[in-house]
Amino acid sequence: MPLTLANKITIVRIFCIPLFVLCIIYYSLGVARGDTHLALRWLGLAVFLGIFLLDAVDGYLARSRREITRLGTLLDPLADKAALVSALILLSGHSAEEAFVPHLPVWFALVAISRDVILVVGALIIQSVAGSVSIQPRILGKITTFFQGTAILWVLIGLPGRPLVWVLCITAFFTAASAAQYLLDGVIQLEREK
Repeated sequence: MPLTLANKITIVRIFCIPLFVLCIIYYSLGVARGDTHLALRWLGLAVFLGIFLLDAVDGYLARSRREITRLGTLLDPLADKAALVSALILLSGHSAEEAFVPHLPVWFALVAISRDVILVVGALIIQSVAGSVSIQPRILGKITTFFQGTAILWVLIGLPGRPLVWVLCITAFFTAASAAQYLLDGVIQLEREK
């Protein structure tokens, strides 16, 4: 099958991630030097929002046009993870404290990134044991991605910090629940191979 429109949009999303990273790094460095360039922050926000919204567009196009491809099932989660992990690292910890008020706490980034590491390692184990991996998107995974993206957008926009605590707790809950669901799916897949 030729490269579908949904796959092309996913590739554009992946190519936008370095632009987002550069905007946030240069904005943060500027704040640290006392030379704040708000345009970089807003451009980073726009790029991340575009990546986030185009995720829904490429998924809708792939389903509605019946163009779900193996390439798309690999690239789409890669684009999601790369964008989210980049943002989680850049917007958490000591380096983000000065540039982003509020910023993401380190524990939150650790929970979110740990889930992704566990899923990747689990997929590699299943691949080595079973010869193939069947990953079915789950509603908990989509809810987790939505809330993680919301927390990141919250920080990029600079909304009030107090309600962010609730957003982070809700997101951490869904992150843990989705990790457990995917782990259970992996165990069932391994059991079938016995």
